[in-house]
Amino acid sequence: MFQIDRRILTHFDFLIPILVIPIIATSYFLISEASTMLGNKQLVYYLVGLGVFLFFFIIPIKKIEWIIPFFYWLTIFLLISVDFFGIAKLGARRWLEIPFMHFTIQPSEIFKPAFILMLAYLIKYNPPPEKGYGWKSFFKLSFYILLPFLLIAKEPDLGTAMILLLLGYGTLFVIGVNKKIWITLAILVGISGPFLYNNLHDYQKQRIADFVGEKPSYHVKQSIIAIGSGGLNGKEKSEATQTHYKFLPIATSDFIFAYTVERFGFWGAFGIIALYALLIVHLITLNFKLEEDYFAQVITSGISLLIFFYMSINIAMTIGLAPVVGVPLPFFSYGGSSFITFFALFGILENLLAFRFDPTYKSIQYNL
Repeated sequence: MFQIDRRILTHFDFLIPILVIPIIATSYFLISEASTMLGNKQLVYYLVGLGVFLFFFIIPIKKIEWIIPFFYWLTIFLLISVDFFGIAKLGARRWLEIPFMHFTIQPSEIFKPAFILMLAYLIKYNPPPEKGYGWKSFFKLSFYILLPFLLIAKEPDLGTAMILLLLGYGTLFVIGVNKKIWITLAILVGISGPFLYNNLHDYQKQRIADFVGEKPSYHVKQSIIAIGSGGLNGKEKSEATQTHYKFLPIATSDFIFAYTVERFGFWGAFGIIALYALLIVHLITLNFKLEEDYFAQVITSGISLLIFFYMSINIAMTIGLAPVVGVPLPFFSYGGSSFITFFALFGILENLLAFRFDPTYKSIQYNL
């Protein structure tokens, strides 16, 4: 008879699902209220996400670390393939169609777990010295960060590309890089700012112009109206006119935060933000428990930064404090790609936490 080692349950982090489940439940309530069809589809994504979580939780990740570079380069190949075989939607070529199945995948979403795992793999076998990484190690790690950034920005998908860039260098900041490198980079970015702006696509420049202009875009204007009308306690379903009369565009995905405030008011929005904040803080504090385990530290830091960037950018754009980009609210916006990606990452993290007691659960050491 199959028995679960009690030590797995002892080391499993139950606080993560305690914080995540209320966010998912609120999301499902809102999506189902807006569209029963979308709610039913979202249930399918939940089931797939749970299956992906269990898959990554069960497999012995540290015993098969050798496969991580292959996974990384496979996803890079898929990103390159988008340029040749990708499907274009709304002026962007970001998807690949699986032959004979009429099913599309977005390689940039699949890439995120591969990206974080690759950084963890590289940093584990080349940990930072006491004063942080020097230029040589920094350039080597930067190659693995900048390559996908350029490929994804070319699709164009500048929002995802920028998040990956911030995620990569944010992780290096947490792990440790010599401060002289950061000062030098800050100066270079400041000098090259005008050149970078001139190389943006027209629609990207328009989004920035809408953001800095006196009048917000239609999407942001309707979002602000929805947020303002929610008041402290929100509205009943029949009174949530911005969403249910279709004034608020993309109410169940990109602008679902505005929909949340319209229905549940300031206190509802505060509750959702508080859950995200507690989750991010909890993930960051896990680094103290995982001292000297650079692989797990990178995974933990990467997930917390990814949630923070997604959450802050999505909320900021709905209230007019950032340009509108296609960035979903983590495990809250309608859709499967982002949800499944995060559950894959949580499965990896819980795997590293739950099985860390096992002395046989370790990888073969390589010299990189």
